[in-house]
Amino acid sequence: MEFSKCFPVWDNMTPQQQQAISAGLVSRSVKKGTLLHNGGTDCTGLLLIKTGQLRAFILSREGREVTLYRLFDRDICLFSASCIMRSIQFDVTISAEKDTQLWIIPSDIYQQVMEQSACVANYTNEIMASRFSEVMWLMEQVMWNSMDKRVAAFLLEEASIEDTDRLHITHEIIANHLGTHREVITRMLRYLQSEGMVRLARGTVELADRAKLETLSQV
Repeated sequence: MEFSKCFPVWDNMTPQQQQAISAGLVSRSVKKGTLLHNGGTDCTGLLLIKTGQLRAFILSREGREVTLYRLFDRDICLFSASCIMRSIQFDVTISAEKDTQLWIIPSDIYQQVMEQSACVANYTNEIMASRFSEVMWLMEQVMWNSMDKRVAAFLLEEASIEDTDRLHITHEIIANHLGTHREVITRMLRYLQSEGMVRLARGTVELADRAKLETLSQV
């Protein structure tokens, strides 16, 4: 897979701009669990995924995590180059949820090209707007939705991503995604099991009744 085929505005760039990005481009393979970007102290560069899955999350002062969004094949991560976006005032951590192949565009090179190309600048703004929309959606979920609804929505999303109703996932991992304590997730899952929506086993959660979960998540 070529970078030029995955970067949507490649053909709108000048040969000089294409050469600048190609010259600085780094191809990298990382294992599941690899930390790729660690908050505002890093300026890793822009990440463009060939194959795999990344997770962007923030940490509370108490050390609790909450997932902002996930990144999949051909997605690009801008928050890993936060040093070129001065308006970002919160620290985002990026880790690999699966073995992942990706390209890294150095921040200084991308910033230079973005300043020269209106097309690249517009594309960057579109991505930024999309990511902030996802963050605002998350804020709405945290502020207005009860935890049982959030757990139901998460399980449905995870089943869609993994393409299976049998999820190999721990209560701790679910808690990290939703920004709460493991004990809270355990209570919620036991409630969902009592209502016939899921079946629980060690290290797995199986969706037993998708229709009920969907109804709960949308109430």
